[in-house]
Order: sequence, then C-alpha cells, then structure tokens
Amino acid sequence: LCFSTVASLFSQFVLYTISTLFATLYDINKEICDPQEPTNKRVRPLAKVSSLVNLISPSKNVRRFGQTIQSMSLRGDSKSPGLSLKAGSKASGPTPTKRRSSVLWSETLDVHQKSSFSTKEIKRQEAIFELYRGEQDLIEDLQLARKAYHDPMLKLLIMTEEELAHIFGDLDAYIPLHQELLMKLTEETGPDGTVDQIGQIVIDWLPGLKAYKNYCSNQLAAKALLDQKKQDKRVQDFLQRCLESPFSRKLDLWSFLDIPRSRLVKYPLLLREILKHTPPDHPDVASLDRAITIIQEILSDINMRKGESECQYYIDKLEFLDEKQRDPLIDDCKVLLCHGELRNKSGSRLHVFLFSELLVLTRPVTRNDRSCFQVYRQPIPVRDLALEDLQDGEIRMGGSFRGAFTNGEKAKNVFRVSSLDPSHGQSHTLHVSNVYHKQQWLNGLRTAMAQQHGAPAQPRESVPEKHRSPSISAAICDAETDENCPPPSAGPKLRPQTLSKTRLDQKLQGSLRRKETGV
Repeated sequence: LCFSTVASLFSQFVLYTISTLFATLYDINKEICDPQEPTNKRVRPLAKVSSLVNLISPSKNVRRFGQTIQSMSLRGDSKSPGLSLKAGSKASGPTPTKRRSSVLWSETLDVHQKSSFSTKEIKRQEAIFELYRGEQDLIEDLQLARKAYHDPMLKLLIMTEEELAHIFGDLDAYIPLHQELLMKLTEETGPDGTVDQIGQIVIDWLPGLKAYKNYCSNQLAAKALLDQKKQDKRVQDFLQRCLESPFSRKLDLWSFLDIPRSRLVKYPLLLREILKHTPPDHPDVASLDRAITIIQEILSDINMRKGESECQYYIDKLEFLDEKQRDPLIDDCKVLLCHGELRNKSGSRLHVFLFSELLVLTRPVTRNDRSCFQVYRQPIPVRDLALEDLQDGEIRMGGSFRGAFTNGEKAKNVFRVSSLDPSHGQSHTLHVSNVYHKQQWLNGLRTAMAQQHGAPAQPRESVPEKHRSPSISAAICDAETDENCPPPSAGPKLRPQTLSKTRLDQKLQGSLRRKETGV
C-alpha cells in the first residue's frame, strides 16, 4: 500500500511539473513571437526552470530561432556560399543586360588638352574614334558568336558541324582583318591621342573586305536553315537561354550573324563623316575621297553577288507541274527585282516573283518538310507583259462569304498584269496590302519592262511620307522587314527604278489607256 501511494504521488508531481513547464514555455514563446501583445499571465522566472529547459528542448522555438539567424545572415553576410545561393533563388531579380560603354573621344581628354583643339578638329577626331570603337565592337561580337553559340552547340551536339558551318560561315577568318585595321589606327595615334591622316590606311585595308562576298551571298540560305533548325526544341531552348543571358544584350543569334553586313554599309557613312570635318587644305582629303569611291565599288560588287545568289535561291525553290511550264528564260534570270505575297481577284493568296526576265505567280507549299513555291499558271515573259494601274474602287474583289451575296467589295491598291501573247491568254488582277507596296510593284514592273524594250528608265514616282516604310528609306533595304521591297542584295535593286508615266505620255496615250492615279 505504501509503495502504491508513493508511486501515485510521484506521478502526480511529474505531471504537475511537466504541465507547469509547458505553460511557462508557451508564455515565453508568445512574448518572443509577439512582444507588442500585452499579457496578464504571470510568468515564472526562467532561472527556476532552466534545468528542465535543457532536458526538454522546444523544437518549435529552435526552428524559428534558426530561421531568424538564417535570414539575418543572408542579409548581412554575403560570404556564406550555401546560404547566399538559397537566398538568390528567391529574392534575386533578373540579371541586368550587359551594355557597352559609349565614351566619346573628347571624354578621354583632360580640360587642358581639350582646350588646345578647335571644335572642328574635335569633331574630326570623334568621327575617327567612332570608326575605331566600331572595329573593337565588331571583333568582340565575332568572337562572341563563336564562343557563346557555335562552340557550345557543336559540343552539345545540338547541331552538326556541317550545319553550323553553313550558318556561321567563315566568321573566324574576318577577325584578323578587322584587328589589322585596329592595329594600324593604334600605330597612327599620336601622343596627344589624335590621328593625323587616316585615308591611306583605309585605302590599303579596304580590298580585304572583298572576302565578305561569299558570306553575304550565303546569308539567305543560312537564315532559312537557322529558321528551320529553330523548330527543334533543343535549339529553341538553347537560343532562348542565350537570349536571356546578359552577354546577348537582348540580341538573338541572327542579329550577331548579320552584324558584319550592317557594318559594311556603315563604312561609307563613317568615311564621309570624317571627310566632312576635315579642312579642305588637309592632305587627307584626297585619300578620303578615294577611299569612299573604293568602298562604294566593293559594296556594289557584294550587292550584285548577293543578288545573283538570292535569285538562284528562289529559282531552285520553284516547283513546276510539268516541263512545259518551265520557261527557258528562267535560266537567264540573274536579278530578282521584287517578290511578296499578293491576292488575286478571287481572294486567293499568291507569292509573286518579278525576275528580270519573267513574272512568276506561285503558291507556297511544303514538300517533305521543305518549303517551296508551286508555279501557278504559265510564267509571263516581261517582254510580253502589259501593266494597268487600276483606280481604287474600280474593281470588286471576291473570296469572302459576304462577297458571295454582295458581288464582292470595292478594292483599293489593285493593279492588273496580262500577257500580250494570245497563246497565253492570261490576265491577273492583283491586290496589294497598302499603297506603298503597290507603288513598289508598279515601279519594279515598269523598270523590268523598260529594260526589255530598251527604253530609258523614267524618274521614279515618289510615295507619300506617311506611307513610306522606315526600312525602305534607308540606303539598303532589309528583306526581312519588307518582303515587297527589293532586298539589299543585287545592284539593280539599289538603282533608281522606273516611275509612272510623265504628263506628256499621259496626254498622248490618255485616249488609249486608262489614266493612272497618282499615289
């Protein structure tokens, strides 16, 4: 009986002690977590239960205390690799994009040096420095295209070596070319940071740019292959990751591959800017004039080569229904004057090609995952071509559900092409998206017809500024921006094209042909 009584009393004492301990710990925890909340409960001194706290560890409080230390160390101590990595995954924002410095030549001088130069000389040195910095940036981009895109895709087997060679070309071979110009400009720089004469340096260096002939002429096929490879999820994911990286400067791969071409067309502008700020009696004037002439000849040659390559590229994509449809003149076509998507009178979409010898109407199709153009009707020789500019609202276009009941809608931006050869018996009414593209087509057609008939090209009819595309107003148009614009490839595309008829011709032929509307 005594043993059972003692055991009962001991168990009651233990239960009372444990309950008192947990009550005390609860109050302490509540004050720590919410110290602002007032409490009326009496809290026992911590010294009386310190031994029991060591025996029964409140895991809840330890966990919270540990979290507080962790958050403090993440904010105050950036040297802990484990904790900083965990914090970065939650709190860090997107990596900032890498930006290039835009330092001016005058900013590299102190106040006393700057005051020793005239305003005209400062502008001249600024133009030379811009040429120098542009070469540095180009070299950096060419090296980046190799290290960040070409080599990783080859190592990860994302593309084959043959595919990469077709897309990237010989970019590595052009780096020493631009490093040479950079070295010569550095050697010519005087102690005061100025370059006295640059014309002869550029004249001796420019012939090396002819190496870009093959690269520029292959760009169209390279772009087509790159777009095709982007359908691969691995390629798409890799390029997207690169685009989101700081080194890309928000530029995609093709932007890097197109940098050499865009750099080529800047050389005449840079040289003219240097010449503009060069005194007339400066010995560098004659050399700069000669350098501008040389670079223009080189660019014209590159454009001609690229135009021929582009023309052949699209000829190879034409698919004829039979051999009778293939006109022998297609082999004589060396220039693609204009091409793009139009609609015929029934509303069907056609992709029309205006070559120097033929007008070819096609329909885009896909054969074995290969895009091509199925020829629609017999190609019309340009020498047999008749062109008619139609007024807005004169023609009703079909092809819509409502047009089946309303006899079509009056269309704008429409012209008609037909064949003068009775055996062809073709006439096509074509609808263009806007007035600017319409005028581009009319100018291109009149140019081709004038060249075939041996007539001199008439002045080109202008387009209202509000309809003018920014890409067309540039010296060289961008084919990706405007498919109806002559791309920056062939020389004839850059020459002034024919314009509408003069007023005299309109008076003489007004009774025979429809009066053309000015755009």
